[in-house]
Amino acid sequence: MADLEAMVGDSRVTVEEFRIERGKVEEFARAITDPNPVFRDGAVARERGYDRLPAPLTYARVSAFPRYRADGVEGHGFDLGFEPEYVLHGEQAYEYERPLQVGDVLTGTTTLTEVYQRDGGRAGTMTFAVLETAYRDDAAELVLTEQATVIETKDAVQDTAERGETAADSNDVDSETASPTTGFESAVEDGPAVTALDELAVGDAGPRIVVEDVTRQQFVKYAGASGDFNPIHYDESYARAAGNESVFGQGMFTAGIASRVVTDWVGLESVSAFGVRFQSPVVPGETIIASSKLVDSHPDDGVVEVALEATNQYGRTLLTGTATASVDS
Repeated sequence: MADLEAMVGDSRVTVEEFRIERGKVEEFARAITDPNPVFRDGAVARERGYDRLPAPLTYARVSAFPRYRADGVEGHGFDLGFEPEYVLHGEQAYEYERPLQVGDVLTGTTTLTEVYQRDGGRAGTMTFAVLETAYRDDAAELVLTEQATVIETKDAVQDTAERGETAADSNDVDSETASPTTGFESAVEDGPAVTALDELAVGDAGPRIVVEDVTRQQFVKYAGASGDFNPIHYDESYARAAGNESVFGQGMFTAGIASRVVTDWVGLESVSAFGVRFQSPVVPGETIIASSKLVDSHPDDGVVEVALEATNQYGRTLLTGTATASVDS
């Protein structure tokens, strides 16, 4: 722990020549089951005010690919000494200066901002590391700030009860049992898109995204799109050897699906912040149900606060989160 604490405040360039590519944007959108044409159709993007195709809210995850990592950098860029089979992704948060767009070339500088330990019950002592990455474009303008909390446990952790302090109190977001879906591997229910603040009231529910019967193949597709190739998400033997009952989906796969309830509701370009706290993994055969609710509104500046939740079909919470957006008054 002393070695980790000595690194707090250290910064290093971890991402270089992170080029936002049209084909990769579409691949990533498909991996998070998002059919929104703004990510693949230039005419639609122009209609919505973009001069270039934008990327989904969680697209910065693609910077994990080795071709974008600075020389000698692996993982988050710091040798934390964590055992990969016992590492959890606790939280992920973003602050946006503007959306990422095709043609951007970004550099990322990561700072280890905090380390601490907590008792995780059956999971033993849990070690937390908080890393913040600032992405700047080729004009040195800040585009995006990303914060990730990673956790090392002493044993495999599969359910919320064993996650101890990593699980926050669930936000008050309604969810229901999923109904059959068709089409692009998911369905959107309820909650029309809004374009003005007077169309919203505190307590309103946004769109509900339902992705039925998730598969190992979807975890592999997300790995290929995002660069998250931890074998615990697709190699059954590896997952079981680490003490898990089966492979399970990447937390950011679920987060990507959850991000759709925000962009489908208030529009990608209006979002200034998005963050999630992971509470339980999704396993093959489960359904992901993402829902949202408006919890605060500021008419003076048009800023709204949205609470998010993703559950499985049995009501188990997979993640909770929040988003901040600016909607025209």
